[in-house]
Amino acid sequence: MKFNKKLLEIIVCPLSKEKLIYDEKKNCLIAKKSNLAYPIKDGIPIMIAEEAEKID
Repeated sequence: MKFNKKLLEIIVCPLSKEKLIYDEKKNCLIAKKSNLAYPIKDGIPIMIAEEAEKID
């Protein structure tokens, strides 16, 4: 299932409330201020901070 990019208009990082960036290569949503990558599973973004991967 493919990620619906229209969701980027309405969802934000639950921690920083910033807009997210879709990383098509890694299939995740990036929050730059929070340094987190939220995974997308079966087309659904998992917006739980504990499930996110820490990035540099």
